Amino acid sequence: MTAERVLTPDLCVVGAGSGGLSVAAGAVQMGTSVVLAEKGRMGGDCLNVGCVPSKALLAAGHAAADARRAAAFGVRASVSVDFGAAMAHVHDVIARIAPHDSEERFEALGCTVLRAPAAFTDARTLRIGDVTVRPRRVVLATGSRPTVPDLPGMAEAAPLTNETLFDLRARPDRLVILGGGPIGVEMASAFLGLGVPVTLATRGSILPKDDPDLRAVVRDSLRAAGLDLHEQAEAAAVEPGPTLVLADGRRLTGSHLLVAIGRTPTVAGLGLEAAGIEFDPQRGIAVDARLRTSNRRVFAIGDCAGPPYFTHRAGHDAGIVVRNALFRLPAKARHDLVPWVTFADPELAQVGLTEAAARDRHGDGIRVLAESFAGNDRAQAERRTEGRIKVVVDGKGRILGCGIAGPRAGELIQPWVLALGQGLKIGAVATMIAPYPTLGEIGKRAAGGFYTPRLFGAGTRRLVRLLARLG
Repeated sequence: MTAERVLTPDLCVVGAGSGGLSVAAGAVQMGTSVVLAEKGRMGGDCLNVGCVPSKALLAAGHAAADARRAAAFGVRASVSVDFGAAMAHVHDVIARIAPHDSEERFEALGCTVLRAPAAFTDARTLRIGDVTVRPRRVVLATGSRPTVPDLPGMAEAAPLTNETLFDLRARPDRLVILGGGPIGVEMASAFLGLGVPVTLATRGSILPKDDPDLRAVVRDSLRAAGLDLHEQAEAAAVEPGPTLVLADGRRLTGSHLLVAIGRTPTVAGLGLEAAGIEFDPQRGIAVDARLRTSNRRVFAIGDCAGPPYFTHRAGHDAGIVVRNALFRLPAKARHDLVPWVTFADPELAQVGLTEAAARDRHGDGIRVLAESFAGNDRAQAERRTEGRIKVVVDGKGRILGCGIAGPRAGELIQPWVLALGQGLKIGAVATMIAPYPTLGEIGKRAAGGFYTPRLFGAGTRRLVRLLARLG
């Protein structure tokens, strides 16, 4: 009889998505023994069915959209989309990145990689396939899965989700999307760019967590691109077609239905009860500010610990856990500083508080500094003047949040992420020397607006007149 295999590493990481891989790579390179467990594909959702394929598809859609806009520059272009080739591009991008997340790379780094489901058998022990693992510490990084509503006819319709969407090879005749959050809006933008008619229905407004003024920029652009948008629309059922039936009786028929209403943390089957770990099936694993679960030997990071569901949040969590688990430092996660970007055409980015959230927290003492892309020379030169920036500050100029809707908003938000994280005041941005002509000047111009009333007010004019009289 073969002896049972028992491993006693310093650290066991469950889940080889972006967060788990970051912890495993960092820990093993610092001399820690690491077991990495993954029951599915290495790289997790982000690489295989999430961030990477969606942004690759968006790049294809945006390339086609840019070609259609070329006439404004005197460039005549005929746009013909090969949908199969666009999807081949998506999978080529995945294949190019996959080696970085591969089992071979992590074995070479020194990890023991177990490709099997993991579950706790008690507070300190896991069973991973046919291996028993008793680590000093455990990091759960099991991610999340798409939420599919239990509507009449939904199961029979077998709708697309982000897990199956990128398997398409033939161009849909019409894509119906249920859900107006970032995933739904991004895929609407991508497929519209590729010439696919798109209908989108959402129970509230699109991008409900974003500032209304900024989401309006995205909404107007999507409608101009041909989106058939239905907001404040409650889904009631799905009929063959597939046809999405709304509560008011409207029927939205397409060749394909994509469900993108949100994410649910992946916690089932982990044996969390046996380990004494508190969790909720819908909200995920309960953690404190140091990302420790109710079992202090176990940490949870990324989507499995609940929203916000972003890859870069998982990466931030990974750094916090390494400091806590390896160095025993009381590092705390700062999810209030996690930015987010919806990579539609144009993009929408946000960090910190929106105007509404800032008013709820700070009252009427805030100031909103806003600028339009139309006032930016680079935007005019590139004929991409749709968009605006909104910066929220308190009365003393402390930055509370920033939102940007417009081309390359995901890049433009980054100085504001730094400023907010470092506690900088608005003057740091206002006095920055920005190269001309760049889209980044719009941030400096908005920041300068904080000083405009004082700089050009009556008091300044009196002072200038007085100094002029003194010779």
